[in-house]
Amino acid sequence: LVVGFLVLKPMYDENKTKEKALADLRVEIAKLIPLVKTERDLDANIEQLKQQLERQRVLVPDDKQVDQFMHILQEQAAAADIEIRRYTAKPVATRGDYSEVPFEIDLDGTYAGVVSFFEKVARLERIINIGNLQMANPARQPDAKTKKKYNYAPGESVVASCTATTFFSRTPEAAPVAPPAPVKK
Repeated sequence: LVVGFLVLKPMYDENKTKEKALADLRVEIAKLIPLVKTERDLDANIEQLKQQLERQRVLVPDDKQVDQFMHILQEQAAAADIEIRRYTAKPVATRGDYSEVPFEIDLDGTYAGVVSFFEKVARLERIINIGNLQMANPARQPDAKTKKKYNYAPGESVVASCTATTFFSRTPEAAPVAPPAPVKK
């Protein structure tokens, strides 16, 4: 009996302590299980938001990408069988979280080609607004407010000038740090 008390009692007490610790861990695990599901949901949500951000960057890029913008317009003009004769960059206008990059453009072609060009631009993923549209037939080219008269092909029935505006997201610039004021003694 004494041997059992001296040998078994410490083992029994240790088992009770470990059972209590195990019970405490099970309670803690039970509290954490819902958090695992929440974490999975958050991870899925983060992934979805990253995809949305990438899509937004197509619509409104992080920087001007002027060369890409001009290539896009030129491709649409070629597909519509019209000519873009002039691009003139206008000042960038900063608006809150984004900036507008306008270009005056002169174009000419058939009426159907010009309409097709504007339809193609409207269907692009990148946001491009067309405004200040002035159209005329080639014989009345000044009415379209184009900057120059070109040798128009016989089938061309429309000359036009307009403003094509694209956008880019503007990252806020860090405020300049003011130098410390001199200490007066």
